[in-house]
Amino acid sequence: MMNARLRSAAALRFAERRQREHAAPRLHDEVSALTSLRLDVAEVRGATTAYPKHSRIVVVESAPALFWLPCADHGCRDGGHDLTVAILRALRSRATHFELRDTCHGSIGTAECGLTMRIRVTATYH
Repeated sequence: MMNARLRSAAALRFAERRQREHAAPRLHDEVSALTSLRLDVAEVRGATTAYPKHSRIVVVESAPALFWLPCADHGCRDGGHDLTVAILRALRSRATHFELRDTCHGSIGTAECGLTMRIRVTATYH
């Protein structure tokens, strides 16, 4: 029974995320000169990297102008990283390389998650 509830909660979060992505404006409409976008992501807890670094290649022509990344800690509830405003601001100013940090404010049990996400962004324009 508990597994079914966990799957239902995960399915609901996934459906909500898809709905936000569908409703968001398209990235190519928001930053028309953008031709490519890469996000290199690493999660850090304290001074050590908590999870392996990964890269996300954004398909500019079809991507939503929404940059919300879930918390990488599977025990975290109601956490995540909304980087939309910061990334769009940098892209609109035609920044080609920039870095962002964001701390998760979700919870693990009764404690704040606190996982920090480091994002290195690389963009090209025409």
